[in-house]
Amino acid sequence: MPGTVVRAGRRGPGRAWAGTTTPVRLCRSRPASCPRGRTDPNAGGADWLRAALSVPPSQSACVTLRAARSRQRSAMFLVGLSGGIASGKSTVVAVLRELGCAVIDADVIAREVVQPHLKAYQQIVRCFGPEILQESGEINREALGNIIFSHPEKRRLLNAITHPEIQKEMLKQVLKYFVLGYRYVILDIPLLFETKGLTKFMKHTVLVYCDPQTQLARLRKRNGLSQAEAEARIASQLPLDEKRRLATHVIDNSGDRESTRQQVLRLHARLEDSLDFLWARLAVGTAVAALGGLLYLLLQHFIS
Repeated sequence: MPGTVVRAGRRGPGRAWAGTTTPVRLCRSRPASCPRGRTDPNAGGADWLRAALSVPPSQSACVTLRAARSRQRSAMFLVGLSGGIASGKSTVVAVLRELGCAVIDADVIAREVVQPHLKAYQQIVRCFGPEILQESGEINREALGNIIFSHPEKRRLLNAITHPEIQKEMLKQVLKYFVLGYRYVILDIPLLFETKGLTKFMKHTVLVYCDPQTQLARLRKRNGLSQAEAEARIASQLPLDEKRRLATHVIDNSGDRESTRQQVLRLHARLEDSLDFLWARLAVGTAVAALGGLLYLLLQHFIS
């Protein structure tokens, strides 16, 4: 049922206790022995395809493991992760990264696409004026944020400028993880449910939730805002209770960090065990087996 917190999975091969009483699956997205570098699930870089395909000889064992796993689980799916301001989404992302999951951070990309001299940067300066710039020429995010939080029409204008560029870069990174054979990719998108067009691409959507009182108190403490300022920022987003009804999974971050961590571990185990696109994986597996058989017959023919 939408808006429910996922239950723990069963313990089985490939599981570990991780120092807790909750059985979880160790992330199979990246082998523990795999060196960090071009195969790092959170590595960026503009030349993503070259990074995905150019692997030093020292990483050949890692690549072999990836190739084998890719044949078994070739149909990757997308998981949309969202929350509200000060709901604790960064806490959940940190746990997912510890598990070795592939996470694409829309906020990081949003900062990259508005660097000076890029297309989005030029459009923003033209629409909002040079007063939003720092002395270095970079966009003053705080000044721009103050404008869009108090003027909804300007917020829509900014989104219309930046969202296409952000989505193009996200697509590049999704393709990179597909090449690397990941089971699923998490798209960390703060405005996932506000930008309704993106949810149709997600097999699962996850909301990081906390009760309104906790959200308000955390925001005021974190940003040093007055009651009215904090309420205005929260009101600029879709209410968490409404997002909760739209999400397929909910991580309740109203409690302590350990409670949140346990929910993330259970969610990860469930996604790793997912039978989504099983038919596609079986079809690819059959095709690979048939190709292997054909190659074997050809080798036998040439040998004889």
